[in-house]
Amino acid sequence: MNTSVKTDDVIFNFFKQICDEKDDEKCIQLGNEWIKAMETNLSTMEENLNGADKLKHKDDIQSNRDHLNSLKNKNSTEWRKYATQCMIEIINHKGR
Repeated sequence: MNTSVKTDDVIFNFFKQICDEKDDEKCIQLGNEWIKAMETNLSTMEENLNGADKLKHKDDIQSNRDHLNSLKNKNSTEWRKYATQCMIEIINHKGR
């Protein structure tokens, strides 16, 4: 099975969990856990890049960090909306 499909399924299910969470505080907590996990992934990717590749991807990494920062302090309604949009993008991507 294709690794990206597995990854998409895991991400989809995580966002579904955010959407389905009835407790607003838990919904926000799940969203914040998403941010932490993605920040860890970015840091790991950055550490694994060598000089030329690090420079090549510097702007993309910063753009991703900026995006994650924009997600901080969202309320539960905003997290559910964001998670729904992400799930739609995953479904659309799978259809290609």
